[in-house]
Amino acid sequence: MKRFLAVTLVLLLAVSFAVASGGQEEEMAVEECSNRGLLDVMYCDENGDLVADLPKDESKWVDPDTLVFAYTPVEDPAVYQDIWQPFMDHLSEVTGKDVRFFSVDSYAAQVEAMRAGRLHIAGISTGPTPFGVNLAGYVPFAIMGGEDGQFGYTLQVYVRADSDLYELPDLAGQRVAHTTPTSNSGNQAPSALFPDNGVVPGEDYEVEFSGSHENSALGVVAGDYDAAPVASEVVDRMAERGLFDPDDVRIIFETDPFPTTSYGHAHDLHPDLVEKVKEAFLSYEFAGTPLGEEFQVDGFIEINYENQWAQIRRIQEHNGIEYTFEGLD
Repeated sequence: MKRFLAVTLVLLLAVSFAVASGGQEEEMAVEECSNRGLLDVMYCDENGDLVADLPKDESKWVDPDTLVFAYTPVEDPAVYQDIWQPFMDHLSEVTGKDVRFFSVDSYAAQVEAMRAGRLHIAGISTGPTPFGVNLAGYVPFAIMGGEDGQFGYTLQVYVRADSDLYELPDLAGQRVAHTTPTSNSGNQAPSALFPDNGVVPGEDYEVEFSGSHENSALGVVAGDYDAAPVASEVVDRMAERGLFDPDDVRIIFETDPFPTTSYGHAHDLHPDLVEKVKEAFLSYEFAGTPLGEEFQVDGFIEINYENQWAQIRRIQEHNGIEYTFEGLD
């Protein structure tokens, strides 16, 4: 027994030394970067475009046989896997790679998977996108939109049609559902914008997190909540699928458009592969496909994170958001 304990102690010390040595090597590598901005120490942004640069060491470029794709967490992942399958077939054809759909149950799981190298391509919701960029080396390059280049969704505040709530100040003292802490339209934007419109979340009413836009909208319909800020694109799709009757609810507030879910890749994908991934996204025609029917847009549009997410970053800065995994929960 003593011999076993002694051997175990030696092994633990060896592991501890290896981890410590690895940390020192990482720290030494960290010093080679001249600019990171808000990016995690694992990444570098020497060109100043706010997203992680491709590693300088070509041996760190990733060119997997199978590409793993994850869409933002949804209530029924199986439905969305079927919706995405024709696109994944197209992505496989263009890249010459097998493509696998990875179901995630939270934004944190999605970001952690990319940070760990288990996720190569993703669609990440508006609010969590900066978390993916800064914590996981996520590089957004596309968004869904119309042939005219227009894209976006609005924050809408829903109440029941028979409710006596008609404007934001009426929310004081009511049961109001926000979605998740990192959701833009479900929490971050209301926290930043509502005070200028007569009501302060967390002060004038207690914030109740529902877990998703779907839960918030259906909770209002069922009377579990008196009101809920939600993303217009999500509730529109819910109504189209017959999940609720639009006549049962009323909109009492709506913002100007925000960018929708971003689509991007891990920063360390081989640049030749990145070009093929982008080609697959930008060449995919939505007409007559499950994606076209579900999202009611024409296709993917190329975007720039620095520009298109500027308003979102300002909202998060206003709310004192720090890009940590604790903040992503």
